[in-house]
Amino acid sequence: MVNPNNILQDSHDRDHTYLRISLVERCNLRCFYCMPAEGVPLTPKCDIMTYEEIYEIAKTFVDHGVTKIRLTGGEPLIRKDISFVLEKLASLPVELSMTTNAVIIHKFIDTLRSTGVHNINVSLDSLQKEKFYRITLRDYFETVYSNILLLVKEGFNVKINAVLMRGVNDDEVIDFINLTKELPVSVRFIEFMPFDGNKWEMTKMVSFEEVMSTVNTSFAENEIERLQDAPNDTAKNYRIKGYKGSFAIISSVTNPFCDSCNRLRLTANGQLKNCLFSRSESDLLTTLREGRSLDPIIQKAVQGKLKVRGGMDTLEKLQEPKLHGQNRSMTTIGG
Repeated sequence: MVNPNNILQDSHDRDHTYLRISLVERCNLRCFYCMPAEGVPLTPKCDIMTYEEIYEIAKTFVDHGVTKIRLTGGEPLIRKDISFVLEKLASLPVELSMTTNAVIIHKFIDTLRSTGVHNINVSLDSLQKEKFYRITLRDYFETVYSNILLLVKEGFNVKINAVLMRGVNDDEVIDFINLTKELPVSVRFIEFMPFDGNKWEMTKMVSFEEVMSTVNTSFAENEIERLQDAPNDTAKNYRIKGYKGSFAIISSVTNPFCDSCNRLRLTANGQLKNCLFSRSESDLLTTLREGRSLDPIIQKAVQGKLKVRGGMDTLEKLQEPKLHGQNRSMTTIGG
């Protein structure tokens, strides 16, 4: 039953307690599935949220029941006032986490620790230096890998996000899983998803079933443990017996988790997206700058959330370019 006083509950009785905030549209990598080859038009700086505005908008969500905030980008750590953002948000009664490519995270270990950011998701799509360069167009593999080891050493809870793409890195599934033998990290394989400019095709995607087929071929059935998923988890979690870490599969395309979705997204220019795949946005930044209440805008956006993948409720619709082409590129949505 929908509670009219709960502005974060949608018409499908889903309560939204998790807000992902993109801090910046820019990135120091150029991953082709995220950033179109020709680049993207960036929002003028004056239309990007200041750290005070990020705090005010976030506080509104926390006041209405958000308990977890994840900071994303682009690459959030290239934002010049990132320390101020973290300090402001750390004053809220909320779990704070971050998704990063880890290129420069070694510079922020003390800041992350002092502001209570314990959970770090690192985007890493290859364990091979040459392939890393082909995907990102940057020669930072050794830096990223050493920073992952640093984060583990410093006691952070590390998840490694790998977007699987056929013919690109799908041959590295077992290599990634073997990484968890000695490292207490969670490797998460993410199905390649369609966004504006990333030339997505179903044939390029590696499905949940294909990943598990590879796993079952390489490990005995009694070696593969199915782990308990957390509430509202997007991933199906597994572990190889005796390994320190674990692995998971996020199957947003072939097996979406929309029924239990509790996530909302705020872009760097203050637009609320009620779904990663949503083609509509609600302007919170202008509303805030005009001194008006954010509550009715938020409630309308949440109530308008569709049941599955922004209305693309079949694989046939997902393969229609004009539908996902109306969405932003991933770098301007936030990871």
